[in-house]
Amino acid sequence: QVQLVESGGGLVQAGGSLRLSCAASGRTFSNYAMSWYRQAPGKERELVATITAGNRQNYAESVKGRFTISRDNAKNTVYLQMNSLKPEDTAVYYCKRGGLVFYWGQGTQVTVSS
Repeated sequence: QVQLVESGGGLVQAGGSLRLSCAASGRTFSNYAMSWYRQAPGKERELVATITAGNRQNYAESVKGRFTISRDNAKNTVYLQMNSLKPEDTAVYYCKRGGLVFYWGQGTQVTVSS
């Protein structure tokens, strides 16, 4: 069973930065694409960024140029560096491991005040 544990969320003023981390259990972390999603109140969960096993990165248009996804396979951890945060970035952020079976973390709250 794979477990994903997010951390790093919090309250920040607009224009500020946060770095989210997602630590995964298991020995084959490097084989899988990892993604960050977010869900704001009353809205559907949306894809924020993905990093493939080969380190190819993709971003939602709304975060391009502000967010950076990265991974450290030695630590079984994926990161989301979030800069120039906006109030509309407020959401619960989830990480997901790809593959034939998807695994989700429990989420971490990010709140951006104006």
